[in-house]
This record gives sequence, structure tokens and C-alpha cells, in this order.
Amino acid sequence: MIYWNSFADFIHMGGYGLYVWGSFGVNVLIMAIEPIVVTRNQKATKARLKRQIRAESRSTE
Repeated sequence: MIYWNSFADFIHMGGYGLYVWGSFGVNVLIMAIEPIVVTRNQKATKARLKRQIRAESRSTE
């Protein structure tokens, strides 16, 4: 188990704090953005499929 003398030591992480907290921050950012991107792509795909279905139904009439 690792013990720190203070909160500042915890944040510093023995000199690796920038890398640890930076990678943690990037991970949180990606996890927050991912559902937004997926939802936007899903809406675009549904709209594209609806347009294709309408175009195909017009061409068969």
C-alpha cells in the first residue's frame, strides 16, 4: 500500500502526477464526449436511411 504524507504529495505522485492526472483527465474527457458523438452519428444515420428509403420507394412507383 502506498501512503502519502500530505494531499500535495498525493497530487504530485512522486513526480509522476502530471502523467497520472493528465491521462486520467483525457480518459474522463473521452468518456464524456463519446455518448455525444454516438448520438449525433446515430441521428445522422437514421436520417440518411430515411432519405434512402424515400428515394427507393419513389423509384419503384
